[in-house]
Amino acid sequence: MPMPSACDPKTAVVLLDTRAHTPEHEHAVHLKLAAGLARLLGCTTVQTTPLPTAADNYYYLPTETLIDPARHACMGIRSEQDLFGGLVSHPYMSTKAISHPLPANANFPPGWTDAFALQASDALLRGYTVFSKADARRAAQLLLLDGPVRFKPVLACAGRGQQVITQPDELEPLLAGIDEQDLGLWGLVLEEDLNDVLTFSVGQVRVAGLTCSYHGTQQLTHDHQGTEVYGGSDLIVVRGDYQALLQLPLEDHLRLAINQAITYEQAAEQHFPGFIASRRNYDIARGSNAQGHVRSGVLEQSWRLGGASSAELLALQAFAADPGLQRVHASTHEVFGTPELPHDATLFYQGNDSELGQLSKFARIREHDHSE
Repeated sequence: MPMPSACDPKTAVVLLDTRAHTPEHEHAVHLKLAAGLARLLGCTTVQTTPLPTAADNYYYLPTETLIDPARHACMGIRSEQDLFGGLVSHPYMSTKAISHPLPANANFPPGWTDAFALQASDALLRGYTVFSKADARRAAQLLLLDGPVRFKPVLACAGRGQQVITQPDELEPLLAGIDEQDLGLWGLVLEEDLNDVLTFSVGQVRVAGLTCSYHGTQQLTHDHQGTEVYGGSDLIVVRGDYQALLQLPLEDHLRLAINQAITYEQAAEQHFPGFIASRRNYDIARGSNAQGHVRSGVLEQSWRLGGASSAELLALQAFAADPGLQRVHASTHEVFGTPELPHDATLFYQGNDSELGQLSKFARIREHDHSE
């Protein structure tokens, strides 16, 4: 059987769930995203076939950034046309560990390069990535000379597990809970802590011959326990690449955030062999440091589906349906309880999740005109 070429249409979309546990509400959203991507690609079915091969010519929706290009080439994942998400060659490249250099003479894992942080330095906050507890202590002492330090486990999402320390002995209880082997593989970030932080999202998706880019912000909401959690994303999406995004009338701090995302991404493309991604999202923080100076920098990348992906899908569908459309306003919403949904809502999940309780997840889109 001849192997499919890059131009052959995909036969199906496969949801590739690589996580040990996926909550019900997330799995429901992933299935809906897979069905939407299948429509964009002209596939009729969504498969969850075990052990697919390159000959199947599937398009994949992985739940995480994939690691090891050789392993995934056997499944037919060789370019960004083969997946919604990203692929890197080493574990640390899939996390926020890439966002900082090492302290001098530090331990590092296979595939580590200082060249990324050097090239991306203008897009980064002050901080260090470490792969051992001894290096964490040295990095903390260096950073604490200038003010409070944020301790950031690299595998946690949505800020979970992060702590701020103001003196070296506060680090020890945090390090005590970390497995040395995991630390040596994935890393840990120590970073200057900012006050009055605003966080912007900048991203790009490329699917079925379409490219769209966006800037946006995230909203917070309260869950059933009263804890503040992610509540959705609000995006301005343009047809085209980052340069099309920079053509919009933008405030200076937003223009800077977009340019920092571009710098960060270009460094990754140059210094991470085997890196591919059709879905790219960057969180950029702006705030003031302990000396009162305004700082802006990329916190982390997301080369996989994320909280904004339902809005990204609606934008892609809108651009596919109307070749003249250049810009849309798209948003995602996560609401606890039983809200009355807006008339233009596209529902991705509604139900009583066994972990989170009653929850609705939906996305909205509206066309933008230049007078808005």
